[in-house]
Amino acid sequence: MEELAIKLLAEGIQKKVVSPGKGELSTFPDGTKVIFHYRSSLCDGTVLDDSRTMGGRSKPMELILGKKFKLAVWERVIATMREEEVADFTCDVKHTALYPLVSQSLRNISAGKDPLEGQRHCCGIAQIHSHHSLGHCDLDQLQANPQPLVFTLELMEVLTPGSFRLDIWAMTDEEKLEVVPQIHVEGNALYKKGNVKEAAEKYHNAIACLKNLQMKERPGDEGWIKLDLMITPLMLNYCQCQLVQGQYYEVLDHCSSIISKYEDNMKAYFKRAKAHAAVWNETEARADFAKVVELDPSLGLSVAKELRAMEERIRSKEKEEKGRYKSLFSYDSNALATATTVSSRVPSRSFFKSGPILKQHLRVAVLI
Repeated sequence: MEELAIKLLAEGIQKKVVSPGKGELSTFPDGTKVIFHYRSSLCDGTVLDDSRTMGGRSKPMELILGKKFKLAVWERVIATMREEEVADFTCDVKHTALYPLVSQSLRNISAGKDPLEGQRHCCGIAQIHSHHSLGHCDLDQLQANPQPLVFTLELMEVLTPGSFRLDIWAMTDEEKLEVVPQIHVEGNALYKKGNVKEAAEKYHNAIACLKNLQMKERPGDEGWIKLDLMITPLMLNYCQCQLVQGQYYEVLDHCSSIISKYEDNMKAYFKRAKAHAAVWNETEARADFAKVVELDPSLGLSVAKELRAMEERIRSKEKEEKGRYKSLFSYDSNALATATTVSSRVPSRSFFKSGPILKQHLRVAVLI
């Protein structure tokens, strides 16, 4: 361990073990997945990022070694740790210059945004000297004035290559194509078990794989079309999950996009019809249901059932609205009758002309 510490010092990294880990030190071959919590701080103790609180939740970092992660020093120091070890690493500026960009990506991910949102399409070093705001004052200051940083890491788990499924971003194009059918099957199994939310996530991940590959193709080319034909059934399954979860407008958007490309896609019309019916678009729903029967007459009974269900919902809604309006007008009529009764008890203008008794009746009228 002392020899390892001396090597780190020579590289401009000072390690301080806070809590020793367990077991033997891994060899950390390329492709190893490490899961760890991190806290990044200035040397004065000011915390920049903490994976236990970022985005209002505790989510550890997952890193695949050997994939050229932008902050190479993390890979270097992780390789000196045992599982469950906690250690502070004070790193020279040469190791931390790119941290503002890495931090921006991590903050975007924690907020559910694109990791590259706000970053220009150039290399990291070029971005450092571009004076382009990262959208965070502390990161802008750090980018303008690079300085040593302290990384407190807790290594939670080490997974050897082949013992886990790679995250999509870490896969090669070939690996993405290979994993999509498997994710599709897993999504179908989850849906059949009633785990709709988890199934939707599986379909979404498979679509993301293919969309990533499709971005490298020219729209309309053979490769692009082939990928789009793989995306469509996954998107329809995703829409089915969203229908069940009540996300009707998202279903309308996705199904309309499919129909704009494939006008004879019966399933897209059927799901869009059900979404229209759910949001009270009766005319549009009837048109889509009619198109379903036109494309596949064998679905006539199923469509008739959906239409009856829609009509029953509409009748129920109309009945509810009539009851609401009836009670409203009943209240207005009662209020009007009360007002008429009160006004009838107030003496008329001619009555006040009767002379001596004017003041007495005026007091009565005011009291009423």
